[in-house]
Amino acid sequence: MEIYDNSVFIKTDRLVLRRFSVNDIKYFHSYRSNPAVSLFQSWENYQYSEAESFVNDQIKNMPNQPGTWFQFAIALAKNDQLIGDCALHTPLNEPRIVEIGFTLSPEYQGNGYASEAVSGLLHYIFHSLGKHKVTAFSDVRNQKSIAVLERVNMRQEGHLLQNYMSKGQWVDEYQYAILQSEWKKRKGLLT
Repeated sequence: MEIYDNSVFIKTDRLVLRRFSVNDIKYFHSYRSNPAVSLFQSWENYQYSEAESFVNDQIKNMPNQPGTWFQFAIALAKNDQLIGDCALHTPLNEPRIVEIGFTLSPEYQGNGYASEAVSGLLHYIFHSLGKHKVTAFSDVRNQKSIAVLERVNMRQEGHLLQNYMSKGQWVDEYQYAILQSEWKKRKGLLT
């Protein structure tokens, strides 16, 4: 796992987690506007203008700024093709505990890319940023996301009943987490 400059934050075997560019807008909009992708997300009917605004905002942002979300572009290392994105939320009140999220284009799902990207993101968060804990939330119906979180060794910490309103209905969520000490132990960095 290599760490690069501020354009590319992490490079794994097959992927780079990098800053978004204006060249990503069209494909970003394409997968974000797909109903299969938005099924368990907070958005629907994602418009091109929203994608354009989002990407342009992310180009200016930096990760690890308390009170903000930063979105990393997930791209194939071999050709820099955007295939998804993952997010890092650094809360204002406790920036040592962060939240992550991820979205992958349907055409790239089922190949281990999501797990590889999230593993890379965890490496960046714990190794480069020195965070204490990472959390993630998943709609209880989203079996694919739950499987990714479990594959990267995050553990379920809670089942939150009717935790948020999505598309007109209250939705249950699972909360997952991993501590830096757990991550280091699993990576063989602690004895």
